[in-house]
Amino acid sequence: MGKTAKIQKIPKQPLAVTAYETLVKKIICLEYQPSQHLEENQLVDDLGIGRTPIREALVRLHSEKMVETHPKRGVIVRPITLQNTKAMFESMRIMELGLVDIVIHKNCSIFIKKMKESNREVEKAIAFNDVFELVEANHDFHMNFAKCSQNEFFIRAVQDVRTEAKRLSYLSYGNVIDPQRPLESHYESVFLEHEQMIKCLVGKDEIRLKELIEKHILIFRQRIIVFMTS
Repeated sequence: MGKTAKIQKIPKQPLAVTAYETLVKKIICLEYQPSQHLEENQLVDDLGIGRTPIREALVRLHSEKMVETHPKRGVIVRPITLQNTKAMFESMRIMELGLVDIVIHKNCSIFIKKMKESNREVEKAIAFNDVFELVEANHDFHMNFAKCSQNEFFIRAVQDVRTEAKRLSYLSYGNVIDPQRPLESHYESVFLEHEQMIKCLVGKDEIRLKELIEKHILIFRQRIIVFMTS
């Protein structure tokens, strides 16, 4: 008789990780609104997970500045304000243009490969009209660009800014902001600009790469300003 094949069991991830991932998605997708109070009993009911994993998840979200703690209100979803949004875009522009000065002189082949993989995920999310996965794939693309610097301080700083940008990305990708420009057209331009950024990295085209980053951030910024002020 042949040997019986062993079935490998995939270990379950810790409940705190499940709680964290679920809360992240609800916050990014604005199911939990900016400034909304996250009451512990309600989270237990919503997630079907115990208090301890939820508390651990909230600690992690607090460290990532996705939630805030206030003495009288408890835990709330971090508000989206014009002031914070303006500061985020200023920081994003300075950091990502500054990254070019570093990455253009580095061997980025490993991270360029990962950028290509991330952009394929962008393309896949567009095909399935999955806005959340599009936000995540876009985030991964830009984080892999940051990792081209091989500079832990830059990477951490970009991570903070890009995490702050996730909810804004969801607003940008999930709403028809410019009636003259369908969402499909916006999605296509994001994907193609990513492809052009990769091409510039491979070819060490510093000037063109900076132009693309300026354009990429400007369009994102304009869409959010229109949405927030309309």
